[in-house]
Amino acid sequence: MLAPRQPSDADLIAALPVAMLTLDGQDRVAQVNAEGEALLNMSQRALVGQRLSDVLTRPGGLPRRSGQAAAFFDTTVTTRQGLALRVDLIEAEVPDQPGWRVLTLHHAAPSRRLGQTNDRAAAARSAVGAAAMLAHEIKNPLSSIRGAAQLIAAGAAPAELCALVIKEVDRVVALIDRMEDFTDTRPREIGPINIYPLLAHARDVALAGFARGITVEERYDPSLPLALGNHDALLQVMLNLLKNAAAALGQIGERRITLATAYRHGITVLARDGEGRVALPIEICVIDSGPGAPDDIAEHLFDPFVSSRPEGKGLGLALVDKLIRDMGGLVQYSREGTPSATVFRILLPRAA
Repeated sequence: MLAPRQPSDADLIAALPVAMLTLDGQDRVAQVNAEGEALLNMSQRALVGQRLSDVLTRPGGLPRRSGQAAAFFDTTVTTRQGLALRVDLIEAEVPDQPGWRVLTLHHAAPSRRLGQTNDRAAAARSAVGAAAMLAHEIKNPLSSIRGAAQLIAAGAAPAELCALVIKEVDRVVALIDRMEDFTDTRPREIGPINIYPLLAHARDVALAGFARGITVEERYDPSLPLALGNHDALLQVMLNLLKNAAAALGQIGERRITLATAYRHGITVLARDGEGRVALPIEICVIDSGPGAPDDIAEHLFDPFVSSRPEGKGLGLALVDKLIRDMGGLVQYSREGTPSATVFRILLPRAA
């Protein structure tokens, strides 16, 4: 019996679950896979030899530089037939082939792609989560307060019970304060930040408390320029992510968190005012060796009241997402490397 044939490069390209176009040195389409044909609604025969500008509009905002990749998240491209597509687009040069590039396009996240139906589902999920969390978190202290009041009425020692009432009321107030963080729409003061003293402070706080006994490694790009953001908000974000990473590691096995920074060329997002695009070259990663989020909630980690931990309230990552968006940045979750590690990646603008 003959051994099965090993798939060729062409087989692998054809099987890719994302649209891919190969462009030659004259910016003409040299190859397209099946997903690319489906996305652009054009056959390979019709596409090959066409200039990219005649097939679709390339997002603006950043010039292409030789040897550098470009990434455009949540951008709109228009096909030759006039169809507007909301996609994440990545363009990279082919090694050892001057002028040749690979272009991939995938539809933007499902919550953006499916419109109102998915938005309503997300809103309903958040509302159900909010109701369940509030019922659980508020019912317990209220039960304690009621019991204490009954004992005081029955003539029990009031000082101890009054202290209990105060403590339980403070628990309710603290929960409401956390939820009010999401209602604060005041613009934050944005300015240049040297992220390294901030990262050092966040690391020291973590090691002195919730990350005691965990190895925290630093893998920094020493030439990183100043970022544009809000110091206090970014510190809160880093502490939240470090706390999540420490909780994910558990008490056994390798317990390691890595803080990493890098400068990423060509990554942009739509500006908050909807006009033009903003470059996000400052990258900060919090990486842990834990198991990551369950597959069924990985796409919804930044939704309020979604948590992978039974005791979690689902507010920490939602607040991280809000604070980073308030600074004009982007936060992402992924599983990367071998063996797989959990990566929370923050992308911020560079200070002028």
